[in-house]
Amino acid sequence: MSSSLLRKLRILPLLLTLIAVVEPGCKRNSAGRQNLQKAPVGKTTVNPLTKTYPQPCSPDKWVKHGIVLEPNQPWEGNHTIVEFCSVPEPLGDGRWRIFYGSYGPGKNIGMAEGVPGGEMKKYQAALSEGKPANVPFAIGNLPEGWRPNQPVHIKLQDGRDRLYFWVHASRQGVIRYLAADSNDGRRYRVVNAHTPCLYHFSDRAIEFVGTTASGLKLTAENKKHRKPRPISEPIAEPELITNDGVTVYQLADGSFELYVNSLVSLEKGDRRWAYNDNLAGYIRVIDRLVSDDGLNWSTRQRAVEPDSLDPIDLQFYYLCVTHTSRGRVGMLGHYRVAAQTMDVEWCFSPDGVNWTRPFRRGWLERGKTSEKDSYCIFPAASMVQYKGKWWLFYTGVNCSHNWWDCHGKTPRSVIMLATTKSIWHPFFVPTDYKPLVNLFKAKQSIGQFEEIRIEKSE
Repeated sequence: MSSSLLRKLRILPLLLTLIAVVEPGCKRNSAGRQNLQKAPVGKTTVNPLTKTYPQPCSPDKWVKHGIVLEPNQPWEGNHTIVEFCSVPEPLGDGRWRIFYGSYGPGKNIGMAEGVPGGEMKKYQAALSEGKPANVPFAIGNLPEGWRPNQPVHIKLQDGRDRLYFWVHASRQGVIRYLAADSNDGRRYRVVNAHTPCLYHFSDRAIEFVGTTASGLKLTAENKKHRKPRPISEPIAEPELITNDGVTVYQLADGSFELYVNSLVSLEKGDRRWAYNDNLAGYIRVIDRLVSDDGLNWSTRQRAVEPDSLDPIDLQFYYLCVTHTSRGRVGMLGHYRVAAQTMDVEWCFSPDGVNWTRPFRRGWLERGKTSEKDSYCIFPAASMVQYKGKWWLFYTGVNCSHNWWDCHGKTPRSVIMLATTKSIWHPFFVPTDYKPLVNLFKAKQSIGQFEEIRIEKSE
């Protein structure tokens, strides 16, 4: 038997296995054949083995490193800090910078610098109505009583730093999403307090009555419960009315995209109505908006929503995106309302608009009941590829989303870390696998594959 034939026989079991695999999320017709949803061919995203987008690595490839930051300052309270939704930044020598939200005794933003799991110096944002204070971390031009939270930090392409965050001022009826810019990365100045990026559906500037394009129904009764809007403040545009949970990114061309947790109103009797949820009568989906300057947002589109293949109680709480050479890898907030759990689900998009979900379950497994990430996981806005690994910082929570149940004596959320060598499934074939490459080319020549897209794994 020739050596050439032996080489071909060696790969036969692999080929038979790949041919037999049914891609997750695919249906079979009455004849038992696969009905694959044809994905548009992207520049570096289509796997010729299956004509689908890249797949994720197995959950067991993640290595958890435990707690790296927990509340231990008087201004943080004793229970809750949340790193969702900002991206930690490596500073060198094992040190990182992490922007995070604290919840007690009042909402605010913190910044920590140091070695995760070791010594980290924390700074509470000094808030002021006028110029930002001359301290290590400050936010100025912020109206009195407005409390920031859920920070997203971006290093702009022009060299400036920008912080996005929600502000809450219950006595003034304000819940909106703002931006603050800085020339030194320490002292930030709010640039759009009264013309925000987004409005929470409870904000005082909302006067719209009807159903928004995203599916949120607002009634005259809702309007009665809002604080009065100052005459000098513009009325909120319906396209900018949403829920919270926002991630923001500056793209290679200098423009911006954001993904936001949006609400769709349900009618009484709808099977998706969840009485144990803190927002009964709605489902959460993910919308995308774009902007030229990161301040004025438009072109709202539905990015991801549950479909007929999903459990009836599934909602989507966040979409955290990592931009790679192959396309956008999404970490989708896989929220099972009945169980009140939050998992990270892998998804993928070549363009930020069309998303595929081949892995409809938790990609990073939640911990045991004795661990702090036993109930919910809220990841950073992106994973970080650094020193040969992918770093995922995330907030682990030991209590149910509605806070009705807790694993332990006290509800608590902390910042944790997991790493993996690769986020990709190994069956994305490298270019130097010549026998398979030649076979794909042969099949392409007879029209079985539209285009070859093979690249080395990252």
